[in-house]
Amino acid sequence: MIFEDFTYHSINVDEMKTSLEELNEAIQKADSQTEFMSLWKQYDTLYKDFDTNVTLCSIRHSIHTKDPYYAKENQFYDEKVPELEASFQAISKSIVHSKWMEGVKDQIPPTYFAMKEMEEKSFSPEIVPELQEENRLASKYQSLIASAEISFEGKIYNLSSLEVKMTDASRDCRKKATKAYWGWFEAHKDELLEIFDGLVQVRTKMAQKLGYENYIPLGYYRMNRFDYNQDDVKQYRQEILKEVVPVAQKLYASQKARLHLDHLYAWDEKVEFTTGNPKPHVSQEECVKLAGKMYRELSDSTGSFFQSMMDSHLMDLQARSDKAAGGYCTYIPNYESPFIFANFNGTSSDVETLTHEAGHAYQVWSSRSIFPFECVWPTYETCEIHSMSMEFITYPWMHSFFKEDTNKYLYHHMSGAIKFLPYGVLVDHFQHEIYAHPEYSSQERMACWRKLEKMYLPHKDYSEIPFLEQGGWWMRQLHIFMDPFYYIDYTLAQVCALQFWSRFERKDSQAFSDYQKICSIGGKYPFRQVVELAGLKVPFQAGCLVEVMKEVETWLAQFDQNTL
Repeated sequence: MIFEDFTYHSINVDEMKTSLEELNEAIQKADSQTEFMSLWKQYDTLYKDFDTNVTLCSIRHSIHTKDPYYAKENQFYDEKVPELEASFQAISKSIVHSKWMEGVKDQIPPTYFAMKEMEEKSFSPEIVPELQEENRLASKYQSLIASAEISFEGKIYNLSSLEVKMTDASRDCRKKATKAYWGWFEAHKDELLEIFDGLVQVRTKMAQKLGYENYIPLGYYRMNRFDYNQDDVKQYRQEILKEVVPVAQKLYASQKARLHLDHLYAWDEKVEFTTGNPKPHVSQEECVKLAGKMYRELSDSTGSFFQSMMDSHLMDLQARSDKAAGGYCTYIPNYESPFIFANFNGTSSDVETLTHEAGHAYQVWSSRSIFPFECVWPTYETCEIHSMSMEFITYPWMHSFFKEDTNKYLYHHMSGAIKFLPYGVLVDHFQHEIYAHPEYSSQERMACWRKLEKMYLPHKDYSEIPFLEQGGWWMRQLHIFMDPFYYIDYTLAQVCALQFWSRFERKDSQAFSDYQKICSIGGKYPFRQVVELAGLKVPFQAGCLVEVMKEVETWLAQFDQNTL
């Protein structure tokens, strides 16, 4: 069956509430372990059906944001899904505290119980109005970004397609494109700031209703951070500042020298080479076919997985005017199907996005049979290990996509991975400051960003772009609006992925089987334990970053800067 034929049913919230209440009562009255497990599996099936329909709506809305039917359905779920949270939580409590649980506890992933504890700490029926408002504002941001139409050189671009011009080999072209890109954000600054202020206030309000001083602890609970805390993250940010920022600054200096520039301005940052950045030497259609060949050669398992993605039309990759921004992978449980969404624009990010999201998709495909369904996905920072590692695992096949520009791509990708780490912790640090100080004005938030930016990204020069000099960059970062505190996860996973890269580079015969192992276990274990099962060092561990940076610097030094 192909994705277009997947059946969508609009959820009747009242009927579902009734079904959940009846099932909850039956679970509480179960008079045997067998009956208890049968009822739990009924709930699991009901939850998967619910998740299938919400996910199908979300995908189809993001593919065509102007489709009135799915726009209306998406708005409906923004309002109604929070109303179901109380019913979900009630039934989860009945399951966890059932007298029959003791007999089956050893068959259930330990993370299930940790997750339910986090849910109890992060939800109460009294915050339903705030959750509804949060959904409304997040959707408003997504729709605003998707609606961007920017006139440039006689054509109309959306934000994703204009980014291609921002990497043009012509400095004049990319300068104009960069100004046009940020000009759109400046023109919509007031609306963006209003949306964000609404999000900060509503998140702070729900945190205070639940008894927390501010949103930060609630944010950690909502992210299911089982085995690390704010202190761990703060220490990790300091380690990035100490060990990674100097390496990243060397890379920016090399970039400036390679480009024969006296100064690296904002419009120069996105281009690495005088001849322009590496681009796939194949069409977008051929890119997918080559990916299929690559995954067949990588392993039988990855080959079967990706073939099913192609056969069932489980990827929507081309940029279109009414498409939501960004890229993601999600999962449609009733069809046991991952789905990859992207906005291909003819740059190297097409290949990066495809391999990254395929890593997510392969993981959830590998763990799809785990019970309960809520443990099919791991926590966010663990999810990103699978996706980011896949970008490095596929290095031996990059020649198929980039031909004579393969070395340029490898250097570009690796240096980009290192440059990303300071930016990633900047996003995290900014959010900690913002939610610790919800009273900040919009101007104070922008000033806060710029202050932290100078700490983690000291090379930034925003001459001729006052919007960025004032601290406006963060308004393009979707996660800050839609997924608070979901960003340090990428950096933690990147450090793990670089360790996998090192093992593959050293021809470690166990590396891929370890990767497959952590894909197949899904969400059975918390982050630190997954990292250890993968044969890697936890990024918080002393000395981890020093070792990783040393290996990366040595590897990058082998490239002749004059021939890139």
